[in-house]
Amino acid sequence: MSAPLLQAKGLSAGYGQAMVLRDVDVEVAPGQVAVVLGANGAGKTTLMRALAGLLPFSGELLIDGQAVRNSRPDKMVGHGVSLVPQGRGTMSALSVVDNLRAGAVSRRDRAGVEEDIERWFTTFPRLAERHEQPAGTLSGGEQQMLAIARALMSRPRLLLCDEISLGLAPRIVQELFETIAQINAEMGTALLLVEQNAALAMKIASSVYLLEVGEVVESGDARDFEQSESIRRVYLGY
Repeated sequence: MSAPLLQAKGLSAGYGQAMVLRDVDVEVAPGQVAVVLGANGAGKTTLMRALAGLLPFSGELLIDGQAVRNSRPDKMVGHGVSLVPQGRGTMSALSVVDNLRAGAVSRRDRAGVEEDIERWFTTFPRLAERHEQPAGTLSGGEQQMLAIARALMSRPRLLLCDEISLGLAPRIVQELFETIAQINAEMGTALLLVEQNAALAMKIASSVYLLEVGEVVESGDARDFEQSESIRRVYLGY
């Protein structure tokens, strides 16, 4: 495996005096798909927020081997890390196309931005059909498509996806996972997934981290996790 694109060492984070994560180690290699499994309240969203620059942390965070210290979200985007947050993450009053342009606010290549807008309209045809509509008027599935496309407008090397299937119909969830798997395969964009639909996430993941009460209690190859009876029963449903 190549050197890590992102590496967290002993990462701890929380809210006020309440520590949620304790000494978490996570790494994602270029082009890799990793998934974080855990029950509700395990600290998965806190981890994603810390990695995206939305939450202060202690410990080490390295991008391409270089230390990054509690950067703001815009700085993390500059490092090639973009987040699709839990709960969609679009600007509801702005149109679909303006949401996409907002996702590219740090870029200066105007022609490239317009090319990428067309790319994601091709990938998500329903967004093209509704390009002038306010994001808040879209269906839940369409808003999630927009959230993913918006995060990709910065051309990240690592896309953090926090529960992108939450509250969506199974058919839409399947479409979204097929799309992000295709993006990973064709563009080489690494993925770190926090996902309630563990079985679907495991199908495209190569590595797994099991988070329990704010600590990584097990990690390894996704195929090994699929062979674990306890993991299958608790997280995969068979």
